[in-house]
Amino acid sequence: MRARDLGISIGLGTPGPLNAITDVAGVTVGHTTLIRGDGPLVVGEGPVRTGVTVVRPRGDGDWREPVFAGCHRLNGNGELTGLEWVRESGMLTSPVAITNTHSVGIVRDALVAASIKRDPRETYWSLPVVGETYDGVLNDINGFHVHAEHLHEALDAAAGGPVDEGSVGGGTGMICHEFKGGIGTASRVTDQSVGGYTVGALVQANHGKRDWLRIDGVRVGEAIPVSEVPSPWDDARAASAPPAGSGSIIVVVATDAPLLPNQCERLAQRAGLGIARVGGTGGHTSGDLFIAFATGNRLPSALDDDDGRVGTYEVRAVDGRVIDKLFDAVIESVEEAIVNALVAATTVVGRDGITAHALPHDRLREAMAAHGR
Repeated sequence: MRARDLGISIGLGTPGPLNAITDVAGVTVGHTTLIRGDGPLVVGEGPVRTGVTVVRPRGDGDWREPVFAGCHRLNGNGELTGLEWVRESGMLTSPVAITNTHSVGIVRDALVAASIKRDPRETYWSLPVVGETYDGVLNDINGFHVHAEHLHEALDAAAGGPVDEGSVGGGTGMICHEFKGGIGTASRVTDQSVGGYTVGALVQANHGKRDWLRIDGVRVGEAIPVSEVPSPWDDARAASAPPAGSGSIIVVVATDAPLLPNQCERLAQRAGLGIARVGGTGGHTSGDLFIAFATGNRLPSALDDDDGRVGTYEVRAVDGRVIDKLFDAVIESVEEAIVNALVAATTVVGRDGITAHALPHDRLREAMAAHGR
């Protein structure tokens, strides 16, 4: 179930055929979802509500071929590894993986190992991009249940086509605006007069306060308060957890437009505006980290010296008129991706019986209808 299945259309732009990041040709997404056990928390045993999600910029193509990329930080209480090299080089040279906060290291190392296995010539250097959000309210986060094989499974599962959303992959244990959150995606296609380019976004949404939730401008969080649908943060058994509204969001933006690295960075910045439209504030305890990459230029790897092109890139870039439309596309795609994460997520009972309730579709429809949406 997605927002548009409920009759809710976000923004003014035109979605791609799948309304997903995989509308950008070549981009694939895969998940590994880990759900095991119930009842009281026993560190090392569970309950387990976690996983891994991967985004591959060029699908099953050559990992050695980089894509131009840029990144942005709205608030830095989080982790997205490898960004210093993205900033320095303007390139992304690995898939992007997302998991829980305490599993970043194992997933990063597994992504290095996967790169080595794929091409031994990469054994001398790899700085993969791996992000996180905190799922410790629902998951045995200190039990370290994500292992290397789970990253490999997600890579093997990565495919084009529709993307599973909600309580899947890295989003399995996540909470958004005090409802169940997780993975969401959406896309927009610009008008042919400005290139007909596709922009897609994928989010791991684990942020936001209930009162601030807005959907297409409607104050849904006020219409469905915690007195009606309880917040997992208010559960006495979560007393040791951070305050309500704590959490983070990772955003991955992809486009087939021919962009330079600084233009990718500008797209990444606009992800924060999409978050704000849904009511995210980038609070002190939030890790709001974004990466954007563009596949519209083909960049030879430094290892590819057979064609004589090493040392020179022949690239294209869009002008200001086009990039303005790409900004709009990013903002709307991120906004709708967050809403899709909320709509797709199902109620999850985690450790100690703590419950993250799904956003109720009937009440959401009522709230939207009351405001002409």
